[in-house]
This record gives sequence, C-alpha cells and structure tokens, in this order.
Amino acid sequence: MTPIAWLLISLVVLPTAYLVWALVGSDRRAILAVQSNLTQGFTQEGGAPIQRTPALLDLSKRFMPTGYEAKLDRWLSLAGRPASLPLDRLIVAKPLLALAGALLGLLMYAGSSTSQVIALGLFLTALLYFLPDLLIYNKGIKRQQEIELELPNTVDQLLISVEAGLGFESAMARAGGYGGGALAQELMRTLQDIQVGRPRQEAYEALAQRSSVEDLRSFVRAIVQADKYGIGIAKVLRTQAKQARTKRRQRAEEKAMKLPVKVLFPLLLCIFPVLFIVLLGPAMINIFEAFT
Repeated sequence: MTPIAWLLISLVVLPTAYLVWALVGSDRRAILAVQSNLTQGFTQEGGAPIQRTPALLDLSKRFMPTGYEAKLDRWLSLAGRPASLPLDRLIVAKPLLALAGALLGLLMYAGSSTSQVIALGLFLTALLYFLPDLLIYNKGIKRQQEIELELPNTVDQLLISVEAGLGFESAMARAGGYGGGALAQELMRTLQDIQVGRPRQEAYEALAQRSSVEDLRSFVRAIVQADKYGIGIAKVLRTQAKQARTKRRQRAEEKAMKLPVKVLFPLLLCIFPVLFIVLLGPAMINIFEAFT
C-alpha cells in the first residue's frame, strides 16, 4: 500500500482507538461512586451538585480550538437556540460527522486509488466537520433578518398599546402573544426572565446581546435609559417607531438602487447571447450561403 493510503487509514484508526481507550480505560469505580452520590443527593463544597460529563463530549471539547465553543454558543444564540440541536449535541456531532466523511473517503479510495479521490475524501471530511456550523450560522443570519423586518411593526404595536393605557411589559406581552416570529419569541423570553426575578435592565440588555441587529440594540438602549431616568415611555416609543420606519424605507431604497447592478451580469451572460442568436442567426446563415 502507498504511504497516502496508510495516512488515510491512520486518520480514521487512531482517533477511533483513542476514543475506545477513553471509554474503556476510564475509572469505573469512580464513575459508579459519582452515580451513587448523585442518587443520594451528595453535593460538592458550596452546595453545587456533581454533574457527570459524557466521555465523548469531554473528548470532543479537548480537540476543539480555544474559544471555538464560545463561538458556537454565540451562533446558537443568534439562531434562537433550537431545541433539537443544543450546544453539547453540536459539539459531539462534529467529530462523528468528520469520522463518517473519513470512512467514506477510505471506501472510495479502496475502489480507485487516485489523487482526485484522496482530495475528495479530505474535502468530505472537512465539509462534514463544518457542516453543522454552516447550518447554524445560516439559520442565525436568516433569523436576524427576520427580526430586522419585524422590528418596525412591533414597535408600532408597542406604541399603540402604551398609548391605549397599558404598561410597557403588558404591551410586550401583547405584542409577543399576537406575533409568531423571532422577535415575538425574544420578547416573550425577556418577559420570562423578568418574571423569574431577573432585574429589568439586565433582561433588556440580554435581549440586545441575543441579537446582532443594530436597530434592536438601539431600541433596547433607549428603553433602558427611559426606565433609568424616568422618561415617558410613550415619547421614546414614538421616536423609535419613527426611526424604525425611516430606516426601513432607506433599506428598501438601497435595495432598489442595487437591483440594476445585480441584474446586469445575468442579463449579459444569459439573455443577450440568446437574443443575439435569435436575431443575428438567420442573417448570418443567409450571408454564409451567399458567399459560398
């Protein structure tokens, strides 16, 4: 076998062997003792209960770069933290998908041992490893765009409710209850934080941190300042609603001005050649027949 084949085999065999050794060679007595203490309500010093970390999760975290886990947690926060894909499951799924890609590359190499197959196997391994990141990042971008589109209408609803006599939190509950989008979910989560005892200012700041939309952050800063200095909330909402509508109109105008530039390349590459063939094709055929 060639050295490249041995290299591909080692990329699969060595991580698998280390994983098996980590699972089999662990201290079973210590694990049983921890489980027994958990069932008996044993706690560490300070009253915090002992939590058992899965071996595969701990192993996956060891091979991750520094700060990568925090970046994944940030992307999950922007994506709304889907219940089907928590952070621990995402961390465990990444090396498993990479291992599946490496195995698939080995199977293809067994059928045809060419450099193209080797490159394809390495590409599949890297692609499957970063595939969950791409999905979460894409979902986070779409969710933030949805929040940006919903913000002007939501601020208008808050303004109408406050001017009708409701408090700001009651207006948030009404806007969140009648809305079904991402911004409504964030408003309901903020109300839940306040209901469980979190300070109002911290709950509002957490709302801004869970989003990358600058308009929402500006809105939260205005609400926090109004709550801190006793400014009338209706006046603040009226100003924020006006600014949100203005920015929405400016974004629409910006997209409309970018449209001719975006249409130019498909027009040149796809429409003009076909048009030239239809218009000039018969004339070129007649000219060719006339000269021959």
